[in-house]
Amino acid sequence: MEGDDRWVKVLPGALVCALLWGSAFPCLKTAYGIWESQGIELGLRDYWWFAGVRFTIAGAALLVVAKNPWAEIRQTSKKGLVVISLSQTFGQYLLFYLAVAVASGSLTGLLASTGSFWWVLLAPLMTRAPRPSRGQWVALLLGGVGISLATGAPGAGAGRPVLGALLMIGATGLGAVGVIEFGKLGKGRGEGRGIGARAATGFSLGAGGLMLLICGASTFPRAAELMTFPVILITCWLAFVSAAAFALWNYLSTKHPVPLLAGYRFLIPLCAVLLSVAFIDSEHLDWPALLALLLVCLGIVLTSRE
Repeated sequence: MEGDDRWVKVLPGALVCALLWGSAFPCLKTAYGIWESQGIELGLRDYWWFAGVRFTIAGAALLVVAKNPWAEIRQTSKKGLVVISLSQTFGQYLLFYLAVAVASGSLTGLLASTGSFWWVLLAPLMTRAPRPSRGQWVALLLGGVGISLATGAPGAGAGRPVLGALLMIGATGLGAVGVIEFGKLGKGRGEGRGIGARAATGFSLGAGGLMLLICGASTFPRAAELMTFPVILITCWLAFVSAAAFALWNYLSTKHPVPLLAGYRFLIPLCAVLLSVAFIDSEHLDWPALLALLLVCLGIVLTSRE
C-alpha cells in the first residue's frame, strides 16, 4: 500500500480506535477513584466483575446490530472463536483491569503499545508472515528500552509500576493473539465464508464478558453499592468503546497487513497518555516518561517500516 493510501485508508480508522481506547484509561481510573472516595475496598474479583459487565453489554450490542450473526458464527471455526474469546477479551482483560488498578493510567496507556511488538513476534508463528528482520529486532530493543524507562519514571510510574508493567505486557500479548486469529477467520468474508467483524467481535466480547462475570461472581451482591449513577455512565461509555473500537480494528485487520497496522498502534499510547494526564489530576509526565513514550512510538514505527 502506497504512502498516500495509508493516510486515507488506514490512519482515520486507526485514529478513531486510538481515541476510543485511549479514553478508557482515565475512565477506569475515575471509576476506581469514585469507589475509593466512598470508602469501598475492591479486590481482584471486583475488577473482573466490572470488566464482565462492560464486555457483556458491548458484545450483546454488537450482536444486535450485526446482520445475521448466528449464521456467520455457525459457519465459522469454533476453535478460532474460542481462541479469540479467551485471548482478546477474557485473558487480556483479566490482566488489563488488574494492571490499571495497581499502576498509573499513563503507564498502562503507554504499555498498551507493546501489542505491536507482540504482533511482530507472534505473526510468524501463527501465520505465514516472515520472521523479524535485523531492523525489526533493533526496533524491538528500542521499544524495550522505552518500556524499562517508563516503568521507573516518577510521573508515569506511580503505584506498583513493575507489577503493572508485567501484567500489561501479558495482556497485550493475549490481545495480539486474538487479533491475529481474527485476521485468519475473516479472510474469506469476501467469498461468502468466514465471519464479519461485528459478529466475531460481538461473540468474543459477549463470551469473554460472561467468563469475567463468572470469575467475579462473588461481587453480584455488591452490585447496587458499586454501580452508582456516575459509574453506570462510565460503564456505558466503556461498553461503547469496546464495541466500536474492537469491531473497527478487527475489520481493519482483515483489510491490511498486520505489520502495517502495528505501526499505527503508536497512536493508542499517545492518546491514552495525553488523555490520562489531561483528565486525572494526580497524573503528570516528567521528562523520563516523555522520553519513554518517544522511544516506544519510534520502535513501533520502525518495526512497521521494516
